[in-house]
Amino acid sequence: MVYPTLRIGKHQPRYPLVQGGMGVKISGPRLAGAVAKAGGVGTIATVGLAVDSPHYKGRNYFDANVLALKDALAEARAAAPEGVLAVNAMVALTDYEMHIRAACEGGTDVIISGAGLPLKLPEYARDFPDVALVPIVSSTKAASLIIRRWEKQYGRMPDGLVVETPLHAGGHLGATKLEQVTDPALALEVVVPELSAFLKDEVGLDIPVIAAGGIWDRADMERAFAYGASGVQMGTRFACTVEGDASERFKQAFIDAKAEDVVIIKSPVGIPGRALKTPFVAKYLEGDVTSKPCIANCLAHCSYRNDRSAFCIAQALVDAYQGDFENGLFFCGDNVTKCTRLETVDGIMGELFGA
Repeated sequence: MVYPTLRIGKHQPRYPLVQGGMGVKISGPRLAGAVAKAGGVGTIATVGLAVDSPHYKGRNYFDANVLALKDALAEARAAAPEGVLAVNAMVALTDYEMHIRAACEGGTDVIISGAGLPLKLPEYARDFPDVALVPIVSSTKAASLIIRRWEKQYGRMPDGLVVETPLHAGGHLGATKLEQVTDPALALEVVVPELSAFLKDEVGLDIPVIAAGGIWDRADMERAFAYGASGVQMGTRFACTVEGDASERFKQAFIDAKAEDVVIIKSPVGIPGRALKTPFVAKYLEGDVTSKPCIANCLAHCSYRNDRSAFCIAQALVDAYQGDFENGLFFCGDNVTKCTRLETVDGIMGELFGA
């Protein structure tokens, strides 16, 4: 198989694959370290790392998360000293700036950032010029806005762009409205070549476009490369691995999932998300918004905190991570139905690249 070279800023993994960031602790240090060691980009989701950290004492969530993030990066780096490590940080977080600064101080190679437009990301990472900055977008319009703003305010360009299609991706989908989730104009086969042409012809920028959403096997990768992508991002398949940081019950939920179990919800963040229809989610879809108390005002915009019209997403994601199927929010891509057994990171990489 001939595949492109993925170079993100000064960092080049052996294979053009980025493991997707999945919070809370679904993609933690164990998974990220294993993927980086195997030759991909291993990614730690920064959100909610404090929840099972010894640093967390109940009232110090934000400070504890900073310490937990640095601990996670150190653990992953120990597993993959020569590997490429990334963090995935959500713009929608109240403490987003703290996450970015902690990630840089903790030694990340790459910052991947979405769930909002990361318009101030260069400012927060300015003291660490070797850290590559990669926004997540769903359209060329969003990419153009970010590029123009970064160039004007910071004299900096992105080191890559992740194009995530809401048609198939898991978790928060990058779409602002429910109808955009099924919009064919946001398909990878439309956006990736359009964005690649925009970068080359209108901006004169030679950076990788990384395709995300619905990537499962070698055929999916080859299609993405044919569209013009220099790399792919894969989340759901890696969540269901021996090395994955989630509980075994979480992984079993993926293995058991059927097509009818995958639904779209409106997240408390205010954007659509794709998840399993657990008993908790089923009640939410029916209008029952019973929720555990808010953990820490972790979101800049939260419909649960504002008017109790949703639920504490941090609590629901913690419950999922710990394996509470009744009460958890199990984010997933629509190819979760292809999870039929536990895999290993090395096994996946071998199947994809003949490693």
